[in-house]
Amino acid sequence: MYQEEANITAERMSFSSKVSTYTALMKLRLAWLVVFSAVLGYMLAPGEIVWIDLLFLCAGGFLVTGSSNSFNQIWEKDLDKKMDRTKNRPMPLGKVSVVEALVFSSLIGIIGVLSLWQLNPLSAILGVLALASYVLIYTPLKTITPLSVFVGAFPGSVPPMLGYVAASGGFGLEAGILFLTQFFWQFPHFWAIAWKLHDDYQKGGFWMLPSLGGRDKKSAYQILLYTAALIPVGMLPWVIDMTGIASAISAIIFGILMCIPAFKLYKTLDTKFAKQLMFGSFLYLPLMLIVYLIDKI
Repeated sequence: MYQEEANITAERMSFSSKVSTYTALMKLRLAWLVVFSAVLGYMLAPGEIVWIDLLFLCAGGFLVTGSSNSFNQIWEKDLDKKMDRTKNRPMPLGKVSVVEALVFSSLIGIIGVLSLWQLNPLSAILGVLALASYVLIYTPLKTITPLSVFVGAFPGSVPPMLGYVAASGGFGLEAGILFLTQFFWQFPHFWAIAWKLHDDYQKGGFWMLPSLGGRDKKSAYQILLYTAALIPVGMLPWVIDMTGIASAISAIIFGILMCIPAFKLYKTLDTKFAKQLMFGSFLYLPLMLIVYLIDKI
C-alpha cells in the first residue's frame, strides 16, 4: 500500500520535473511575448477575426519560438555553465540529454510550422525563416561579433508581421511597418539588458554590446541613437493612415520617456540608467501595440 503510494508520488514528481524542464527550455515568458505581438499584429489587419485562425497563430507562434529557444540552449549548453544567469538552466544541470532536447525542439518546431501552415503558406515560411535564422545565424554569431544583435533583430521582429500576414494572406506596407517598430525596439531593449549583464556575458564569451569596448561611450551613444529612432518609427502607422493621430502622439510621448534614461546613460555610463531603460522597454512595446489597436482606423 505504502509502496504503491510512494511509486505514484515519485511518478508525479518525475512528470512534474519533466514539464518544468521542457518549459524552461522553451522560455515561456519570451514565448508568450511573441504570441502577444503576433496576436496584436493579427488584430491590426483589416477584416473580421477568425477565432480558429487566431488559435493556430497562437499555437504556431508559441511552439516555433519555444523551439528556437530550446535549440539555442542546446547550442550554448557549455557556455551557459559559465554564466550566473544561465548556469541553472536544464542543459548545464544535465536535467535533459542533448538527444532528448533535440527531439523535443524538432517536434515542437515542426508542429508549430504546421500550425502556421493552416493559416497560409506565407505564415509558415515566416516561421521557418525566423527559426532558422535565430538558431543557425544569430546564435553562433553571439560569440563572434556585436553585430549578432543586429542579425538577431530580424527573427525577433517577425511576430507582429506574422500576425498581420496570417490575417491578410500577404505582405504589404502595413506588415513591413509593424516589423520595423519591433525591429528598432529590440536595440535599446537588448543593449540595456547587455549593459546590465555585461560582466556575466563576458564569462560566456558573448559580445552583446554594440562596441567592443563594452560599457563605453560608443555603446551608450548607439543605445541613445536607436532609442531616439523609436519616435519617428513609432509614428509610421499614423503616417500611412493605418492608425489615427493618438498613436503618433503616444509614439512621441513613449519615445521621449525611453530617451530620458538612454540620455542619462550616455552622460554618466551608470548602470542604473540601463536598468531604467530596460524596464521602460518592457512596457514600451506592448503599450505601443495596444495603442495601435485602439487607434486603428
